[in-house]
Amino acid sequence: MIYDTIIIGGGPAGLSAAIYLARQKLKTLILTIDVGGQTALSSEIENYLGFESINGMEFIEKCRKQVEKYQEVEIKEGVVVAKIKKNGFFTVATTEGESFQSKTVLIASGKLPRTLGVKGEAELSKKGVTYCATCDAPLYRNKTTAVIGGGNSALDAILQLSKIAVKVYAINKNPDFKGDEILRQRVKECKNVEIINNAETLEIMGDKKVSGVKIKVNGQEKTINLEGVFIEVGSNPSSGFAETEKKQVE
Repeated sequence: MIYDTIIIGGGPAGLSAAIYLARQKLKTLILTIDVGGQTALSSEIENYLGFESINGMEFIEKCRKQVEKYQEVEIKEGVVVAKIKKNGFFTVATTEGESFQSKTVLIASGKLPRTLGVKGEAELSKKGVTYCATCDAPLYRNKTTAVIGGGNSALDAILQLSKIAVKVYAINKNPDFKGDEILRQRVKECKNVEIINNAETLEIMGDKKVSGVKIKVNGQEKTINLEGVFIEVGSNPSSGFAETEKKQVE
């Protein structure tokens, strides 16, 4: 069949778009790896109107139930989009070999975490290097960890780890954090968090698993022994699959 719209991505943006389309009685297909995306991994959401405080997964479940009330919307999970082509209609192909057609395509595929690009990062990924505190923080109970970054995602990771880890090093390349003031204040009040500003991360150390990080602070190199490194330095759009269609249009 030919859908009116295919939405790529099942996070809040994609789900919200689906509701608007369904209210116009437009047949809509959502293609997504999972419903919720990064939002489902949030430990606590405090800045969404109507919810003073809500867990990310709980919030997404409410969104999903609202979308599923509309018969016009079909959700296909566990799907990775490989490319988009246009020949009259749009054809969206997946890495699993399936293809779907639509009159329009809406890209709401979210983001991928940025990497530091330092020595040891790629080699020790999933061996003590992680990009998701909500996913992996429980694995570091009573251990020494570090969070690298200075924005809201880093602050949130620090707060999560402060409740689990015995020690959290907050490694920030800037003179101070750049996130929301309320989160900054909470982090500064944590007794097991040591804040290191103006710090450049040089290397993540370890053989078969993370054993430490090497940083430079005020021109001096320093090694910190620890067992887990959480990298929270922003993200990039997850839309590489759209490049082929972009070139065709250009």
